[in-house]
Amino acid sequence: MKRVGIIGTGSYLPEKVLTNFDLEKILDTSDEWITTRTGIKERRLAKAEEAASDLALIASERALAVAGVTPKEIELIVMATITPDTHCPAGANWLEAKIGAENAVSFDITAACTGFIFALSVAEQFLKTGTFNNALVVASEIMARTVDWTERENCILWGDGSGAAVLTEVENDRGILSTHIHSDGAGGDTLLMPGGGSKTTPISHESVDKKLHTLRMIEGNRSFKVAVRRFSEACEEALAHNDLTLDDVKVIIPHQANLRILQGMAKQLNISMDKVYVNIEKYGNISSATVPIALDEAVRDGTIQPGDLVLLTAFGGGLTWGSALIRW
Repeated sequence: MKRVGIIGTGSYLPEKVLTNFDLEKILDTSDEWITTRTGIKERRLAKAEEAASDLALIASERALAVAGVTPKEIELIVMATITPDTHCPAGANWLEAKIGAENAVSFDITAACTGFIFALSVAEQFLKTGTFNNALVVASEIMARTVDWTERENCILWGDGSGAAVLTEVENDRGILSTHIHSDGAGGDTLLMPGGGSKTTPISHESVDKKLHTLRMIEGNRSFKVAVRRFSEACEEALAHNDLTLDDVKVIIPHQANLRILQGMAKQLNISMDKVYVNIEKYGNISSATVPIALDEAVRDGTIQPGDLVLLTAFGGGLTWGSALIRW
């Protein structure tokens, strides 16, 4: 089997910033209330004319530039998103056309906040077996269009953005050591967008009035405890599979769900928060895109250096969770 690695990363955050102080003007909330409960200070919002593939295009172009790979050399595009431009065609299809990857096959992965790790795992399998040589894995979300902006405990969490990575065969001991993905459909109703699928066909005035087409978070306290456990288990699974320990890891790049969840994960793993990469205060929760955005930032700011062991972990709706261990 080939060893597959990431040879280029990129990310894009829309220019418009929505701060907690901006939210104070439209909600019964405060900067202190939001920061204390979530760790979020601000989030980015896409322009009205921007779709998920537009954000993904810029992130992908940046990743390709770092990798030194042209769009025509990309043979596979896997896009993680729960906010595609359209349900048909897939968001990845739109991206394929916009980027000019005329030799690629493209499709979407729907795994909510764990989407990037799922997409990374899928692409890795295709490359390891030699089916394709170069892959583009991208996560892109416009979460601000999925929320009810009158529901203060939920709408404050989300933002928009995209992150991307270029994968190919690598040599020596670098690359993806392993990926681990899991799901539990029985818990799917804890993070749910009820409308928009075949269950509510056709979309009606009644379904819109009932706000069935906005994202709902049920039983937040239970979700918090499950998230901390699954984040931690995913990390431990990746390390055990490779006969390594947390002492070997340079940095953990987790899904930026909520600062308190990340602190809970660190406590359960018995590690300092210094080992956990956190940027949630700037961008909020961007579902599947938080991991590749944080990964790209960590590479660009020098946190990650060649040879470092990097652990990605995520938990999200579905329920889904997973991890990836990478030798940079």
